[in-house]
Amino acid sequence: MKATGIVRRIDDLGRVVIPKEIRRTMRIREGDPLEIYTDKDGGVIFKKYSLMGGLVDFAGQLCETLNRTTGQVTVITDRDSCIAVAGVPRRELADKAVSSQMERLMEGRQVYQYKPGEEIIPLCSDSDKYSLSTAAPILSEGDVLGCVLFACAGKDRLAGGEVEYKLAQSIAAFLGRHMES
Repeated sequence: MKATGIVRRIDDLGRVVIPKEIRRTMRIREGDPLEIYTDKDGGVIFKKYSLMGGLVDFAGQLCETLNRTTGQVTVITDRDSCIAVAGVPRRELADKAVSSQMERLMEGRQVYQYKPGEEIIPLCSDSDKYSLSTAAPILSEGDVLGCVLFACAGKDRLAGGEVEYKLAQSIAAFLGRHMES
């Protein structure tokens, strides 16, 4: 654990305010679920909870299938990071934070497809090596849980086709419905 030097009191309803700087650094938004853990030393630990996190193996299988079908780099994300990857070495994208442009795209709740001449949207926040070709947000009960996307390295093959559009849209809808049950 890393000490921050910040001390907060619990109010009469048992609430603790997480400082804005920490929320911004950890990308915790209003309404985000937090998991609460305790350690053997009596510490209380808050961890961001991802509904999609429980689907890592399943999402990996979906990515593999999509990659074999299309030959494109396939990624499934939660709201913050890439949880499943196929088509490139896993270490290049797995667990990497998504870019702020990608976050805004998910919040828009629309299927995205790159068109030549448009601004390129990087997939990860720390690198612009991979950019979006096609992306469909995973929606469950009105909430954005993540995204199913096709990505490419460089600027050569950015424009996706109708097949990628429909596949991303279908898998995102499937995952959204799966999370509702």
